[in-house]
Parts: sequence; C-alpha cells; structure tokens
Amino acid sequence: ERVFNLSKAMSQDGASQFQEVIRQELELSVKKELEKILTTASSHEFEHTKKDLDGFRKLFHRFLQEKGPSIQPYEKIKARGLPDNISSVLNKLVVVKLNGGLGTSMGCKGPKSLIGVRNENTFLDLTVQQIEHLNKTYNTDVPLVLMNSFNTDEDTKKILQKYNHCRVKIYTFNQSRYPRINKESLLPVAKDVSYSGENTEAWYPPGHGDIYASFYNSGLLDTFIGEDNLGATVDLYILNHLMNPPNGKRCEFVMEVTNKTRADVKGGTLTQYEGKLRLVEIAQVPKAHVDEFKSVSKFKIFNTNNLWISLGAVKRLQEQNAIDMEIIVNPKTLDGGLNVIQLETAVGAAIKSFENSLGINVPRSRFLPVKTTSDLLLVMSNLYSLNAGSLTMSEKREFPTVPLVKLGSSFTKVQDYLRRFESIPDMLELDHLTVSGDVTFGKNVSLKGTVIIIANHGDRIDIPPGAVLENKIVSGNLRILDH
Repeated sequence: ERVFNLSKAMSQDGASQFQEVIRQELELSVKKELEKILTTASSHEFEHTKKDLDGFRKLFHRFLQEKGPSIQPYEKIKARGLPDNISSVLNKLVVVKLNGGLGTSMGCKGPKSLIGVRNENTFLDLTVQQIEHLNKTYNTDVPLVLMNSFNTDEDTKKILQKYNHCRVKIYTFNQSRYPRINKESLLPVAKDVSYSGENTEAWYPPGHGDIYASFYNSGLLDTFIGEDNLGATVDLYILNHLMNPPNGKRCEFVMEVTNKTRADVKGGTLTQYEGKLRLVEIAQVPKAHVDEFKSVSKFKIFNTNNLWISLGAVKRLQEQNAIDMEIIVNPKTLDGGLNVIQLETAVGAAIKSFENSLGINVPRSRFLPVKTTSDLLLVMSNLYSLNAGSLTMSEKREFPTVPLVKLGSSFTKVQDYLRRFESIPDMLELDHLTVSGDVTFGKNVSLKGTVIIIANHGDRIDIPPGAVLENKIVSGNLRILDH
C-alpha cells in the first residue's frame, strides 16, 4: 500500500513533496547525531560546543534548502498538451521583435532584419509569414511590434508598405537615443540634438534593455495592456503554460534557455540568488573567473533572449521605477579615433525585478542567432527547413546540434560572403568548418565531418563544383582555371 501511494504521489508531480519528506527526515537524523555528540562534551566545553553545533545546524538547514535555478524542461510543458480554446489564449499575445540593429558587423548599411535568408526572403519577411500563418490557422489577430532605433526606423517604415495586404497588424516604436560619452572627460560627445553630419557618431541606441521604458513611453504598452503577453517566436505550449499555469500562479517573466555548445560559451546564464532568478552576463564576470563561466560542464545553459513577459507587470514596474538592470559599459572608438563609452542594458537582466520568474530549457532549434556570416551560412543551408516562415532543424540531420562554423575575415561582409559561394554547400553531415583566406566554393559542394580550408597569404583555393570534402584539411594553393 505504501509503495503504491508513493508511486502515485510521484506520478502526480509529488516528487517535490517526496524530496521535502526526505529533507525533514535527514534534518531530524542530523539533529539526533548532533545531540549525541553534545553528550560527549565536558561541562566546561558544553556551552561553546552547543553554540557551534547550533550554528552548524542552521547552516546545514540552509544547505538542504538550496535549490538550483527554477528551470523547467520544455518536454514537461509540452506534455500538458493544448486546450481547446487556444485561439482565445493567442488573442492575449503581442509579438515584439528587436529591430534596432544595423548589419554593420556584416558590412550592411541597413537594418539587419532586411538581410536575405531564403529564396529572396528577409528575416523580416519570415517573421511576418510566421505570424500571418498563426493568424490564419487559428483565426486570431496577433500583432507584430518592431522596436526600431533611429538608425533603422526610416528604412523599416519604407519596407512595411509591402505588408499592407498581409493578415498581420504591424506597429513600430523607437528605442531611446542616448549620447555617447568621452572616455577621458566622461562628458557627452554630442554638441547638439541633431544626428546628421559630424554628429552622426555622437548618439547610440542603449541596448535592448531599453525596451521597457521606450515601449511604455511610446503609448503602445497601454494600447496592448488589455491583451496580456509579449513573446518571441510563438510556441503554443509555452503560451498555454503562461496563461493557464498548472499551479494557478502566473509567471510574470519567462526566459527561454537552451543547452550550451562550444559555440555559445559567451552566452549569459541563469543563477538563483536571494530567492530570485538572475541573469549573469560574461561582462559581469571578473577576468579570473571567465574560463569558469565559459565552462560547458559548469554552466550548462544560456539565455536565448526569447522572453515572455506580462505587459501588466511591465507597466507596474515601470511606473514604480523598479526595473533594475545591471549597466553594461561598452567601449567604442569613433572613426576619428576618439575613445568613447556607451552605457547599455540587456532586456533579460530585468528578470530579477519580476515575480515568479521561470526559465524554460527549450530545444536548440528555438534559437537561431545571426550575428555573423558564419551564423548566416547555417540558416541559409539545408540544415534548416522552411515552413510557414519558421526555420526548423531538418529531419535529415542526425544530430540535434548545429556544426561549429568559423569563416575568416574574407567572408565578414555579406556581399563578399555571397560572392564566395556559388551555392550554399550541403552541410547535413558537417560537424566543424573553418575557412581562412581567399577561398571560393563552386556549386553543389558537400561538407562532412571536420573540414578545414586554409589559403595562405597570396594563395587562393577554389573548391571545385560537386566536390565532397569529408574530414579534410585543404591548404596551400588550389586554383581551378577555365580554359
């Protein structure tokens, strides 16, 4: 009977109650053992031994209470299934995308979201397609909100006209514009409010942590407050978990995290401190501990910046001036050689200001960062299938992780990168690719295992059309000449 009840308790998510019973029994046992030890103390040792052991008991109690960060496995959330009224749940959703970044790190002049990914589709096209698919499938009206910066606003607004006939309402607001400060004097570089001519470099958008204040100031927060949540690439299971929490207690802030690979060692991680979840970024870690922070075995997860946040909570905290985010000091050198610093914040750092926060460990496929052309190569390749605007890992890929790709400086700019690939190689069986120097790829090249291609200074390597490179190192000079 006892065994049956125990298994029943376990199956009904009684695991935590079971652990609590074990904890209590262990504390009781330790208490008894300490009392036994105390009986061995002589009369003049008794008082200070008792104090020592009482102190130890308190510490031991705390040790038993210590928990890791509140992180739920995605599978557990998915296992709950979806309610019949998923459409009414979707009508509480607002999707906000950060659209303030320029593709400058990849040599582009305009917004990064306008870089082509698949069949002439840009990242923004894919986002609109995803939400349109959602609205058509569930007969809902999920809006898309873009947070632009003064750098991207004009170009984005021109482009938005092409979506007039899509079944998606698109809203935009601008994030703040802050003055850069001189590293030596700590005074603003800007001389006036204009940001053209020589003043162009005097201003900057202060990181995505600015979303709370600028969304609130734009008036859009109040527009949407009747709705309820702010999400990333929409996942119905996570949305359902938020709107219909199993314990009846709503999470105000959910951060999607995923398992670290060697490619993500710099990603921020979650810790639990004073009963609250906190985001720890590499910039906050003292130099002596950076290697420890990067360890894949010590810190197993990192923040994907897919966040689900209650709009009502954002309004409350914004009005109380209670959103607390660590300051990131970002040093830059302007074109004229002047050293400046810009003060930024990260959107995920606010997690500790919200009630009942949660991390959800999602599959790697929910996270597609594109900061470099190496990332771009992955999403343009056959590693991903495109369906209704969503890129998902191809079923033909045997491993759930993406290859580690490092393209050299000849590939940094998008136009150079595109010129060097006649077509994107087949990468389904690739583990690791390193390319350095003047290298070009012909059509229908296949890369498998570990491939390293290094053209020395002054040399050039042309990988011929149809080549299959499996666990190969190619170096020196290889030119295929037309005749």
